[in-house]
Amino acid sequence: MDHLQILDGLLKKDYDRRATPTNHLNNATNVLCELYIRSFGSISPVTMDYEVDLYLRQKWQDERLKHSAITESLDLNDPNLVKAIWKPEVYFPNAKHAEFQFVTVPNVLVRINPDGEILYMLRLKLTFSCMMDLSKFPLDSQVCTMEVASFSKTTEELKLEWKSVNPIIMGRGLKMPQFEIVEIQATDCQESFQIGNYSCLVAEFYLSRSVGFHLVQSYLPTILIVVISWVSFWMDVDSVPGRTTLGVTTLLAVSSQSSGIQSGLPQVSYVKAIDVWMGTCTAFVFCALLEFTFVNYMWRKYQPEPMRRLIAIPEPVNGEANTKGSNDENVNMVTVKKMIIQEEPVDQYCRPKVNQAMVARTIDEYSRFVFPVAFLIFNIFYWSYYLV
Repeated sequence: MDHLQILDGLLKKDYDRRATPTNHLNNATNVLCELYIRSFGSISPVTMDYEVDLYLRQKWQDERLKHSAITESLDLNDPNLVKAIWKPEVYFPNAKHAEFQFVTVPNVLVRINPDGEILYMLRLKLTFSCMMDLSKFPLDSQVCTMEVASFSKTTEELKLEWKSVNPIIMGRGLKMPQFEIVEIQATDCQESFQIGNYSCLVAEFYLSRSVGFHLVQSYLPTILIVVISWVSFWMDVDSVPGRTTLGVTTLLAVSSQSSGIQSGLPQVSYVKAIDVWMGTCTAFVFCALLEFTFVNYMWRKYQPEPMRRLIAIPEPVNGEANTKGSNDENVNMVTVKKMIIQEEPVDQYCRPKVNQAMVARTIDEYSRFVFPVAFLIFNIFYWSYYLV
């Protein structure tokens, strides 16, 4: 209680919370900042933001609260005390939304050391803006920033600095479902306005997207759909219902898969990596359907028709049919009762010189090899380009 009474006396005696601790020296007050991140996630490519639950720790020297009778550090959670002392008026320039934690008490701590050093810590839940480049989605890497800047004090009055050792600390066991934190860099910046320059700090988070989810949900299903569309090359050329159903079904399946992926992404004006993949897979399935259409057309158009000839059936004479000479060209047509058409196989010499049916089968055989090789070549170029 003696220490608290001394502190109350210091605050009531010539203490102006509107003035910086070094105002009488005409120097800028240096404030060391540190971030302790409890949670990091909800990175959304649609809204271009992410959510963070963090502790903001600020430390500075205030000689006005130094007293020889104070022999130990004072940890206080009194909102009135927070209002009574001078604090750095900082804000987060790229924050879209912020909440101060009140459960179960206001999450704020003021530690006053005997030498006048003050530690000011508070817990915040913020939503930061993160402008992403999705040209390589989902094989992309992003850089999300977290900015801390002075709001009302220029660099002549207040300078923000990162803590020299480990200024940004991630909580133990912190993991994100879709990203991995590759690197964290703490740098400084300076915001210039017409009324002056303001101190600013930037924390840069280099994130690499995990491909496992998209391999299972996007890439593997479309690869299987494309491979299934090649089954039609092993089916008969005249198997119209089976090959048509297979082609149309696989085309609808890959289109549905593409629509499901696009529904969770923003409508950007540039082409993404997933667009190239889905578009190429759709083209492979569509080309397989076109191949069957062309092959079946050749099979039907150039299929040789059977030869037709007329057979005369003579009229019976005295109850018996005169079968002699019925096929003779000199048959007396007067005695012919009727004539029928009989189909006979085409003679070898009457067939076309190029058997189009064999050509159709040959196209199917070549397609069994060309389509897989072309798809393999596309995969080599695709993964080598976007994984670099």
